[in-house]
Amino acid sequence: MLKKNRKMIILLITVMVMSIWLAACGTRTAENGAAEENDTTTETETQTEAATERTLTDAMGHEVTIPANPERVIASYLEDHLVTLGVKPAAQWSINNGSGLQDYLQNDLNGIPGIASDLPFEAMASFSPDLIIMGSESTVEGEKYEQYNKIAPTYVLGDQVNKDWRQALLKIGEILNKSDVAQKALDDYDAKAKEIKEKVTAVTGGTKSAAALWLFNNKFYVVSNNVSSGEVMYNELGLAEPNVVKEASAKATGNWSEISLEKIAEMDADYLFLVNSDKGAGSEALKDAVWQSIPAVKTGNVFEFESTSSWLYSGVQANTQILQDIQSSIVK
Repeated sequence: MLKKNRKMIILLITVMVMSIWLAACGTRTAENGAAEENDTTTETETQTEAATERTLTDAMGHEVTIPANPERVIASYLEDHLVTLGVKPAAQWSINNGSGLQDYLQNDLNGIPGIASDLPFEAMASFSPDLIIMGSESTVEGEKYEQYNKIAPTYVLGDQVNKDWRQALLKIGEILNKSDVAQKALDDYDAKAKEIKEKVTAVTGGTKSAAALWLFNNKFYVVSNNVSSGEVMYNELGLAEPNVVKEASAKATGNWSEISLEKIAEMDADYLFLVNSDKGAGSEALKDAVWQSIPAVKTGNVFEFESTSSWLYSGVQANTQILQDIQSSIVK
């Protein structure tokens, strides 16, 4: 009798434990189901949110309605940022009636038709853009803005933003709803610059000076210290800036300033990076006795690049290529 009761008690306990376990499983299943449903709802809401038109105010105070998913963007001379964001434009900046493209971007933009740099209204309309992004206020002066805005919603970055490639990338990322992509690109670029700086500094000891020159139509130009290759050399890689470059930068009205051969010899830079646009015309200036007497020339520390290289531009794509050019030149 006692054994029978004991068996009954054990059976009852087992049934109770099983009931509790099953109830708990049922609760967890219900909770998981609810969680999955909530996740799906949130994801759907996010997708819906991402696909909604937005109204943004540009640098000139225009309230611009940005399409939900612009597919035919024209952002002339801002293509470096578009490539960084993974966006192919409807047309790309060019000179000489469609030739004269930004060659350093053509791995990504090959086959994209060119549009003249002065952006004729008829040409713009022929590409049927659904969004136009302009860099400078001067490109839409007078009644031009209204003309472009009739073709497609037109957003003007403004000179203040446009002159800083980082700000321009972030702003275009905001416009195209790709802010996270823009920020990641900057983070990756900074990490790459730091890595290359360590390798360059190991060779230079942090004391060597450099300058970037551009030879065009038998005249030399020097880059300013805070733009394009100047920013890369001095800010990103910590190469020393010659006093002549500081003086030229203080007076500069553009990215590049004309400089005499005598001034180049006076700067006595350890490294010279030369963008040679006169290569096909004989580069007569490089045969001058003053050029030949410059220490960097005599020691073989002049590194020459084609006019099609990225050294005349700015942006993640351009600057990354400049970083790599400097590394391959200095780090043997």
